[in-house]
Amino acid sequence: MKRLQKTMITHKPLSYSAGILLLTVFIYGCSSPQAGTPPQGPPQLPVMVVASAPATTYLEFPASLEGKVNVDVRPQVSGYLEKIYVDEGAYVKAGQPLFKIDPKVYAEQLNGASSNQLAAQANVEKAQVEVDRLAPLVASNVVSDVQLKTAKANYEVAKAALAQAKAAVGGARINVGYTLVTAPVSGYIGRIPYKVGALVSNIDAQPLTVLSEVREMYAYFSMSEADFITFKNDFPGKTLEEKLKNAPAVELILADNSTFAQKGRIGMIDGQFDKTTGAITFRAAFPNPDGVLRTGNTGKVRFAREVPAAITIPQEATFEIQDKVLVYTVADSNKVTSRPIHIAGKTANLYFVNDGLKAGEKIVLSGTANLKDGAVITPQPVPADSVLKSKQL
Repeated sequence: MKRLQKTMITHKPLSYSAGILLLTVFIYGCSSPQAGTPPQGPPQLPVMVVASAPATTYLEFPASLEGKVNVDVRPQVSGYLEKIYVDEGAYVKAGQPLFKIDPKVYAEQLNGASSNQLAAQANVEKAQVEVDRLAPLVASNVVSDVQLKTAKANYEVAKAALAQAKAAVGGARINVGYTLVTAPVSGYIGRIPYKVGALVSNIDAQPLTVLSEVREMYAYFSMSEADFITFKNDFPGKTLEEKLKNAPAVELILADNSTFAQKGRIGMIDGQFDKTTGAITFRAAFPNPDGVLRTGNTGKVRFAREVPAAITIPQEATFEIQDKVLVYTVADSNKVTSRPIHIAGKTANLYFVNDGLKAGEKIVLSGTANLKDGAVITPQPVPADSVLKSKQL
């Protein structure tokens, strides 16, 4: 029994030491690098040398479109809508009937006014007869001159009453004419919110419809103060009127990114900046002979600008922080530094830079997501011509 206890006491320290040894070997094996694995070096990233060359840049501004003439068609008299002669979206010509308001009330008013005119005409004739009767009697000293003067005064009163009656007839006739609502201009009919039998009035907030003349469309867009200064500096002329005359035609980019077939001209600049937005409104006119554009369309007005020496870079080489666009430049030591740039214009894939980069400097083309200022990379040179050509395709 004593021998067994001695054996157990002797065996326990040996087992504990072996465990410690195995644990140490395991930790060392996990923490030591694998044989033959080289240490990681600086990341290999594509780098391009930027160069300047003449280029055509584009500036785009969101625009809303309106027809040259947009008329609210409203009734000038109240009454029940008796007929609607046109349908929504139809093209109508100036003077074409659009709506008919029940004319019965106004026809009766015209009849009453006409009757009053006849009575007034009879009173004029009666007063004239009285003057003609008294005139020779006064000349013969049969009656006093006062009676003739009174008769003449009554005659003038009768004529004034006749003029009032005629005016009332004219007003009633106009109201009867107002019951037929015609198109004030040629154009397309908008929505018609009223139906036959609806009571309409000239004080209604909603018009009968809106008529749009769309053979010429106005595109309204806004420029910031900085863009406005650039616009003024780009075109010759002492005044804004002269600069507008010298400004080139502009294009309209539609909602599906297609380019409208007709080019437009800028014809108006607002007289002041909006205090809320800090922008100023422009208006460009576009011919619309086929009626493709309608009031309410949206799009973008695009300016073409010729830049004699522009630095062109791919958009994918840039990144944004807040409202700034930046690139990573590469120094001789292969260290990268972020730098803000100013965009003078752009295409679908390219940026035109007019400040922040110089010809001959190198920038990182891609893989900038994990870069930080001061990081070292292994540049992989990429010819600028091949990069820019691929982005223009």
